[in-house]
Amino acid sequence: MSVSGSGTAAQDTTVLVVDHTAAGRFALGTVLRRAGHQVVVVGTGHEALVELDVRLRKGGLPDVALVDVHLPDMSGFELRRRLKARPHMAGVPVVHFSGGEGDSGEPGDPGDPGEGPEAGGDARLRLPASPEEIDAVVRAAVRAARLRADDQAAARRLALLSEAVVAIQSARSPQELVDAAAEGAARLTGAPAAVFVLGPDDELYRGAPRSRTSLAPPDADAHRAVVALLRRLAHGQAAVRITTAPAPLWPAGFFRPGTQHDARLVLIPTQDGRATVCLATPTRGVRRVDPERESLLARLAQATALAAEPLLMYRAERHVALTLQHSFLPQPHRLPELPGVDVVVRYVPASREAEIGGDFYAALRAGDGVLVAVGDVVGHSLEAATVMVEIRHALRAYCVDESDPAVLAERLDRMLRLYHPGVTATVCLVLIDPGTGRAHVANAGHIPPLIVRDGRAADYVKAAGPLLGVGVPHPPPTELFLEPADRLLMVTDGLIETRGTDLAVSMEQLRAAAIGAMPGLDALCDTLLSCFGNDREDDVAMLALRLTHQDLS
Repeated sequence: MSVSGSGTAAQDTTVLVVDHTAAGRFALGTVLRRAGHQVVVVGTGHEALVELDVRLRKGGLPDVALVDVHLPDMSGFELRRRLKARPHMAGVPVVHFSGGEGDSGEPGDPGDPGEGPEAGGDARLRLPASPEEIDAVVRAAVRAARLRADDQAAARRLALLSEAVVAIQSARSPQELVDAAAEGAARLTGAPAAVFVLGPDDELYRGAPRSRTSLAPPDADAHRAVVALLRRLAHGQAAVRITTAPAPLWPAGFFRPGTQHDARLVLIPTQDGRATVCLATPTRGVRRVDPERESLLARLAQATALAAEPLLMYRAERHVALTLQHSFLPQPHRLPELPGVDVVVRYVPASREAEIGGDFYAALRAGDGVLVAVGDVVGHSLEAATVMVEIRHALRAYCVDESDPAVLAERLDRMLRLYHPGVTATVCLVLIDPGTGRAHVANAGHIPPLIVRDGRAADYVKAAGPLLGVGVPHPPPTELFLEPADRLLMVTDGLIETRGTDLAVSMEQLRAAAIGAMPGLDALCDTLLSCFGNDREDDVAMLALRLTHQDLS
């Protein structure tokens, strides 16, 4: 084939030439080198695959392969098929050529799939051709491959961003949120990342990718330095801000243990302005900014800020609700003196990620007897906790001149319908005469009391009635007698209720566990909490009682 020189350009591409003739390899190599390309030449398909494997291990695949359709060991089309079957090599474009020495150059050669996309090449070249045409075909194939690679990379980054946003929106707590955002930032950038949410009162949440969670976090001084820096940078901020914090200002250890880096920070306030989100990634010594990368991180920061605001608001609401419950539920050491009975109570808030409920218990004097109650306001919110407080206070007030549990249930029902229409609650009320062991039980939609009897037996009291707040009349109370060794147990459904499990099954499991508990009220409560009370999605209120004296004369 006849070739002539062309202008020399900068060596920006590497071309693998696969030609079965020495003259062809020399001629193509000369043309391509003069055009500014680096050239690697081989004579067979097997040699080409070996060369590609070597270069893959060294991290430097060629930018394009110029492949003769007629090779001594396989066709050029078969070589391309094998190359494309290897995921790490599939992106190398292949330009098939024919018409050289010993080749007619006509279509229809054995093994030639013809023209079009199914032809198996990214481009075709008919020889002889001018040096300019050869260079143009090679450069066009490289440009097209790089555009495809850029499009595929952009699609992958958008997919990673979408996955990260879904994980962020699924977070149930500020800590889950920052961990999900840090994992997303690390996958988007291919580098370590740290995410911070600076909440009200300078409460700092720090998230790390899963690959970093096993490493020791920076010390308290480093966290205080981040709080001070974020507070300063966020002052007066109303939109996304991207800036670089040099190593003297950015503490060591957030990206790699004991190592200082400059940090590229993406900051954005929440919509209410009460918190700041910061995505931090290490700079790599190159000050050149990648606009697309920073645009993706900014979008990730915006999604994190949108998710952070309701989580922080819920955390504050949960704190208020817990404070209400702890303030108004009598603690075990503050229970009133109740003659003739021993009472033990337990209250366990739901796990940190779960919503606050309206569970409560009460132990009160009522005339000559003792009234005990356990209940639950339907719903999980600050309102549920507030209504719980009102029910407890109303019950205390009604007990001043009334002790019949059925009457008390009717009055609580009217109060709830008058002041909180649409809100419902369950409650179980038990009036006990310590002198005789006589008990009257009124149940408004609650789990009935469980009587754990001496001799390894336990039975639920047959007492039922409608919820409070629905305006349906309540039946007369159920009467029973407690023996001296009996233990009466009252719980809220948060102890045993499990998604996907019928409540009757859970109640039977509770009964079996109570039978196996050691003697004593504390032992009974602790046994049941150890069996059922771990990582519950609802609050748990529990009351256990037994007689201390019984006069049967």
